[in-house]
Parts: sequence; structure tokens; C-alpha cells
Amino acid sequence: MTAYTPSAPLTTPGRNAEGLVRFPEGFLWGAATAAFQVEGASQEDGRKDSIWDAYCRVPGAVLGGDDGTVACDQYHRYRDDVRLMAEMNLATYRFSTSWSRVRPDGGAVNPKGLDYYSRLVDELLEHDILPWLTLYHWDLPQALEEKGGWANRDTAYLFQEYAVTMHEALGDRVGVWTTLNEPWCSAFLGYTGGAHAPGRRSKEDGLAAAHHLMLGHGLAVQALRERAPEANLGITLNFEVEDPKDPSNPADVDAARRLDGQFTRIFADPILTGEYPADLLQDVAGLGLEEKIHDGDLEIISSPIDSLGVNYYHGNLVASTPAERELQGSAPTSYPTQSPFPAADDAYVHPRGLPVTDMDWEIQPEGLTRLLNRLQADYTGPKGIALYVTENGCAFDDVVEADGSVDDQNRLSFYDGHLRAIKDAIDDGADVRGYFAWSLLDNFEWTWGYGKRFGVVRVDYESQERTVKASGRWYSQVARDNAVPPRTA
Repeated sequence: MTAYTPSAPLTTPGRNAEGLVRFPEGFLWGAATAAFQVEGASQEDGRKDSIWDAYCRVPGAVLGGDDGTVACDQYHRYRDDVRLMAEMNLATYRFSTSWSRVRPDGGAVNPKGLDYYSRLVDELLEHDILPWLTLYHWDLPQALEEKGGWANRDTAYLFQEYAVTMHEALGDRVGVWTTLNEPWCSAFLGYTGGAHAPGRRSKEDGLAAAHHLMLGHGLAVQALRERAPEANLGITLNFEVEDPKDPSNPADVDAARRLDGQFTRIFADPILTGEYPADLLQDVAGLGLEEKIHDGDLEIISSPIDSLGVNYYHGNLVASTPAERELQGSAPTSYPTQSPFPAADDAYVHPRGLPVTDMDWEIQPEGLTRLLNRLQADYTGPKGIALYVTENGCAFDDVVEADGSVDDQNRLSFYDGHLRAIKDAIDDGADVRGYFAWSLLDNFEWTWGYGKRFGVVRVDYESQERTVKASGRWYSQVARDNAVPPRTA
């Protein structure tokens, strides 16, 4: 078990604060998207409803009543998007396949769905872009949700079948497989907080979903490893750095410990150490988690992986008392939600005066340095597991100039600071081998609908025209040169 130990924020400027910063040879530069956020074609070629299609139809659940029916229309425009990636010097594209497109009811295979991903992979390879495939980015078939969803143990075994289906179709051309993206969001925003699909508000269901998601991950890793011993297998987890507001106050330290346990260690420990943290089990005692853990589950869940995807957007300043100003949550709509944490009612996030994005998330690059160093020391380093930053980015309200350009210097600065923070961690010994900007395209931002833009490429949702923003042109240069250029005034 990896115990929670708060680390002191870095108070001195990073070693790579201003000048040219070169990355190790072979460092992988890419961008990421997710199927439901960009594909569209939600009712075409045999695809059926996912939990997000159903959730979008719930009154008040998604800002503006938006949905993924069209999104960025990548289902029809993938060739143009791949050509754009090549022009931007991207070496890899992290995308997810839609379970609802491939096995629409969780059962029979849909050949047209498989054919789409086969064509996408071929297009990527034709442009010398490495396909980085994520099997699950939150779009569970609605038919499986009606049978209990991730709170039902059977879903883990059906996920394994889906993983095998994808490998049988693409394993001759895809060598990198990520099982799950951010299971914390799937489990706790979806089944406890109600802020994501399927919109449940149950502490017990969230904990059951978390365990079954990890079980599905382990089962998929075992099945893929059997079929492709040389494949790069991994999972992507989202992480935050939890800093106690007053490190000398035991109550604040304990509040930070609870969030760390129920955000980071609840997934990192079973997957990477083979056990649940003892303090976490004590915190959630009586909510049914231990009853869900069957003999042999942890051995499956901790099946060896090759890489760990790290998604990082911000850290938290945590106290045992409420803040005067609450930070913005994940549900901007009238749909009722609650805390996604099953046992952290006495933990509160405080603003600390840092600049914020349009999501009201504080911009804290040095937290990424500390996070990567922690993961290297406590989890991945001893096992020889490589780290990849698989999501990092920011939403800002872009201004479109008269000529159609977008001079998003705020987003460019965000990327600059976080890439320098990653290089600081590499210099400290963290085995970080790649970076994926989130996101390649402006897209459907879950409960925010189309109200928040994360892309380095702007999408006009009416015309579907793509425009590379200033941040995207800058990132293209970084990818070309394998280096972050010096900062200019």
C-alpha cells in the first residue's frame, strides 16, 4: 500500500523556466480525442445509444440541451482530420473506440462499426501516425446500463469480450492499447455524483462501479496479453495533487488524505500494487466495497501493464472547513448532483489565488512535476512502467479574429508551462516518454455541451470548418523540433 504523504509545493521557479527546453530523443508528441466527443453519426451504420446519448436527453442534464449527434463529424471527416494531424507534425493520435458502435447492445458485433475504425487506423498509418487506441472513454452501451451498468459485475466480463473483438479486428496494425480512460469519472461522477452519465447518485453504486471497472481492465489486459505478448498495454488515470491548506493542521491533512485516497489511490493502488489502501477501506466501510471484492480479483486487476497514462489538469488546496468561494463544479445545469466522493463530506477545495481557466480550474504546472515524481517513486519506477501524459489542456473562451484566426496566447502559455514542468520531472528521473495535448479539436465537453473549447484546432460547429489556433501552430513547432522554444515577452 502507498500511504498518503503531502509534498510541499515547489516554490522556486522551475529549472526550465525561460529558455529552450529539449526533450529526450524519441519523445512522443500527439493529441487526443474521445469517440463520443468528436465522432457524431450517433445513429448511423448500426450504432445504438450509449449512456451519454440517453443522458443528453434528460432535461437539464447537459448545458443548452446539446448532444453528440453530430459533434465534430469525425466519423465522416476522419481523412481530413488525419491529414491535419500530419501537417501539425503529430507522431501519434490517441482516440477511443465506441463500444456502442462496435457491439451496440454489448452483444453481437456490428461489422460496419469495426470497419470505421479499421479505415481510421489505416489512414493514420498511411500518414506515419501511431494509433494509440483507448477502448473505453465513458460510452457504455445503454442496453448494458439497463442491466445494471458498471455496478453489475457482468459488465467487466462483457468489456473483456469487447476488447477481444477490437484486437481481432485491429491487432495486426495497432500495438498500443489503453483499457480505460479516467475510471474515476466513470464511477464517481457517473454513479455517485450524478454529474455524468448515467446520472446516478449512489455511494454504493459508485464504489461497485469503480471495482468492476478495474476488474474489466484486468480481464482485458490478460486477454490482450495472451493474444499479443509484445503489445504496449496500459490504462489512463486522472490525477490531482491534494495539498492541505494548513499542513500543521491535522484536520486539513486528513481532508487532503481523504481526497487523495478516493481520487488517486483507489485506482492506482489496486492496479499497480495489488491491494486497496487500508485507510480508504476504513473511510468507506459500510458502503459495500469489500463485499464486491471476490477472491482473485486483485490478482486480475494488478495484471502487469507496460505504461500508465497520466491525465492532469489542476491540483487542489484542501481544508476541513468550507471556502468562502466555492470552485466551479462539473455540472453547470439544473440536473441534481451531489459530491462524487463517497466518504469525504468534511473535505473542501479552496481557491489559492492562482490564474484559472474557463472551467475555473487553477493553473498549477508545478503540481504536474510533483505528481510525475510521485508516480515514478511510488508506483511505476519500481516496476519499469513508462509514464505518458495522455491528457493535459485547458478551456478558454477563444476570440475569432476578422480573418478567422484564433490567437489563443492563454492556451499557448498553459502548454508552455506544463511542458516545462514535465521536463523538470524528467530531469528528476521520471520516465516520461510522451505527451498528448487535450484536445486536438474543440468538441462536445460532456455536461458543458459545446460551451467550453479545449482544442488546439477550432471547430465551427455549423460549418465544421477546422482552424489551427496559435497554440496549435506553436505545438506543431514543438512536435517538429522535439523542444519547447524560448519564451518571448
